[in-house]
Amino acid sequence: MTEPELFRETYRVASTRLPGYDYGQSGAYFVTVCTHDRQPYFGTVEVPAEGWDAAWVRPTVLGQRVLSGWASISTFASFVTLDAFVLMPDHVHGVLLFDKKEPNGPPLPYENRFGPQRQNLASVMRGFKSGVTTFARIQGLAFQWQARFHDRIVRSDDEMTRIRQYIETNPSRWEKEWDNGEGLYR
Repeated sequence: MTEPELFRETYRVASTRLPGYDYGQSGAYFVTVCTHDRQPYFGTVEVPAEGWDAAWVRPTVLGQRVLSGWASISTFASFVTLDAFVLMPDHVHGVLLFDKKEPNGPPLPYENRFGPQRQNLASVMRGFKSGVTTFARIQGLAFQWQARFHDRIVRSDDEMTRIRQYIETNPSRWEKEWDNGEGLYR
């Protein structure tokens, strides 16, 4: 058994990122960002008369800020194109397409280049999360993000199709995945 990584003599949780992968290079990234303790700050799932297949999320004021914050990502990160996205009561799912238009072609996959943490997936997500948090504080709204976010590097067209369908149908699965009586995932 290996010893856990320590930082300043304190336990440190290992990174969930793919070792050696440059998260600033061109590519497609599927991300999920959750609220702290999965609190439903962003809205409620509405089920129309047609049933759960047509379910959607009615956003709160904070949920509306999440929507506008996501839509503005390309203004502070011009190399990002937004793809599929869904707002849920306690999380968001989205696909970000990075296109760096590298003059000598894209770097080799899994090339590791260390440097300032800017123009990469972590900096884009940090900017998005920060904008929502700042809005909540200014408005006096109780709110906190989960410390990390989940990402998946999209590796094929088939995978992208499955991810887009998962994102689009997320509200329709809410009843099956969320126990509304106690506010806990099953």
